Amino acid sequence: MAACTVVVLALVLLNLPVGAASRVKLAFSGLFLPIFGLAGASQSFVDRASYSLLTRDTLIAEVERLKKENDALLLTAAQARDLLSENNRLRSAVGWTNRVPWKARLTRVIAREPTAFWRGATLDFGANDGARLQMPVITRDGLAGRIRAVTASQAQVALLGDPECGVSVIVQETRDLGILQDVRSSAAGDGMVTIRLLQSSPTVLAGHHVLTSGLGGVFPRGITVGEIVDTRQIDGGLYTEARVRLAANLNRLEEVFVLLP
Repeated sequence: MAACTVVVLALVLLNLPVGAASRVKLAFSGLFLPIFGLAGASQSFVDRASYSLLTRDTLIAEVERLKKENDALLLTAAQARDLLSENNRLRSAVGWTNRVPWKARLTRVIAREPTAFWRGATLDFGANDGARLQMPVITRDGLAGRIRAVTASQAQVALLGDPECGVSVIVQETRDLGILQDVRSSAAGDGMVTIRLLQSSPTVLAGHHVLTSGLGGVFPRGITVGEIVDTRQIDGGLYTEARVRLAANLNRLEEVFVLLP
């Protein structure tokens, strides 16, 4: 019976003139508005009740914690502004241009080399999309490699550790320069590669961070490469060799960023 009543009411509403139908809808909404208001008030009551469960001392302590955290953030922001201003003044004094933000294109990895899984990858990004040789390839965690071959619709990437992907690097903490280009380097098992520093550097220690140096013109400076695991002296102590755990996991690449000029 109720279903028949609903059907009849629906047919009546559909056949009413536009003005009359609008007035009927307004009347129905007026009838149900108190119910909606009651539901909203109930939810508000529940929210207030949940806050009322906290003690006054707890709320005061939380407010004080947030104030201290806010003060610390404001101090850090002020210091950062001062450092940025100082950096801009020094750059202007020596004629250095400001570093340009990276422009990146997100692309998908569509294939991997079966014989050397970690050394190469193929992207769905080709010459028709703007791909060019030597373009750096990165992940959100760090450097992955560079483009070594391009077709109309795809690009092949030489990943870190491939002898075709030499990278000039710098140790962030000591400013020592080195080269990541070693055919023995392999990220297949432990995610580590080897860098050779340009001179003996006993101050380079495990835990130090390795970045791109910007030398050579292929990779912009400041891209994270990885973290030093251990070091050793080679060639009679003339040079330092360091194993570096890569920041980017080259065995789990699904999407990467290509840095555009």
